[in-house]
Amino acid sequence: MVKKELYITVPSVFRCPISLDVMKSPVSLCTGVTYDRSSIQKWLESGHDTCPTTMQVLPSKDFIPNLTLHRLINLWIQSSTLRPGSNSPRLLLATPPAISEVQAKLLMEKVERERCDDSLSKVAEFVSCCEENRKFVARFDGFVEVIAGVLKRKCVEIKALETAVRILDLILSENGVTEGLNKLILKSNQESKFLSAIVLILQHGSLNSKIKSVRVLDSLALDSESKRRISDSQDLISILLQLLKTNNNGSLNDAVTSILTTISITRSIRSRLIENGIVEILSNSLTEKSLKLLATLSTCSEGRSAISSEPKCTAAIVEKLLKVSKRGTEDAVTVLWSTCCLNKEEKVKEAVVKGNGVTKILVIMQREGEGNVKMMCRDLVKALRAVCKDWCLGSYETKTTHIRPC
Repeated sequence: MVKKELYITVPSVFRCPISLDVMKSPVSLCTGVTYDRSSIQKWLESGHDTCPTTMQVLPSKDFIPNLTLHRLINLWIQSSTLRPGSNSPRLLLATPPAISEVQAKLLMEKVERERCDDSLSKVAEFVSCCEENRKFVARFDGFVEVIAGVLKRKCVEIKALETAVRILDLILSENGVTEGLNKLILKSNQESKFLSAIVLILQHGSLNSKIKSVRVLDSLALDSESKRRISDSQDLISILLQLLKTNNNGSLNDAVTSILTTISITRSIRSRLIENGIVEILSNSLTEKSLKLLATLSTCSEGRSAISSEPKCTAAIVEKLLKVSKRGTEDAVTVLWSTCCLNKEEKVKEAVVKGNGVTKILVIMQREGEGNVKMMCRDLVKALRAVCKDWCLGSYETKTTHIRPC
């Protein structure tokens, strides 16, 4: 017969705050906090003069046995553990978190001082364990600085870089993290080392690491100066474009497209993307993120010309109409309006009509309230009227009852 296993939860007061194991020999510091003897001895022998939990400076490093707690732990163990027998279930302790808060503090010191692969992995495990742990490390003074420092070091193994990015990605949503990271890297003129590490991950890292590194980078672009500093990296732009060309993973492509949209704030960066064939790349697999970037590129004449010159682009945009979100629809209409009404490209107009774009534009115009999208739709209908030969738009104004005349 297979033995049954009984999992129980250990009272938190019985666990050592450092090891998280049930204490075998509980001792108390002068601060009143109790630890397992072996754990607190290691802490004090490593040179610390503070209480690991409260971080108070210890006026005395002496500790005394906590006999009361020791007796309670023994009684609990005796009452919880069943006598071994052929049909007795086996008692197992519920698995504790990967590391404690005290251990996290110790690991941060190791990350700063020495080879950091193993210590970083433990920190990543701790951070990924639960929301409380993420909030803790985000509040922990110097944590973000230490992790970001790994990405600015020389000769760091790719595994350590990937782990550091994983940790940062996990805590990006915590209050103050992105602002602090931005200040540490982009506002301190140390972006070149950081961006080099990101490029290395994008070249040699795993798929998940690539996605996380791009997300971290995107989060740092908080203002125009930060965006300019990121866009100034020639190597970074090249590798991002290469990923879009060669990668088939939707999540990575969306992340890359998003960061390229974020940093495309100047005409020079938009021109650089256009010169490197971004329109053709996006046209091969059009997503809502792609529509956003195309709408950004269409604000300059080079972008409108490139979109008009790409045979697949207009057809792909028309195909997406009525299939994307409200925001995606706005971006798609913006691109079509820019090429048909500003550039007045006849071949683009023909492609819109051929793809049944007029009908879709009319539907969008009908459901939109007053605003920019409706105005652009009206302009598009007028611009496409002369091109549409199979459908008499002149009769639209008198025979259509549920769409008002423009």
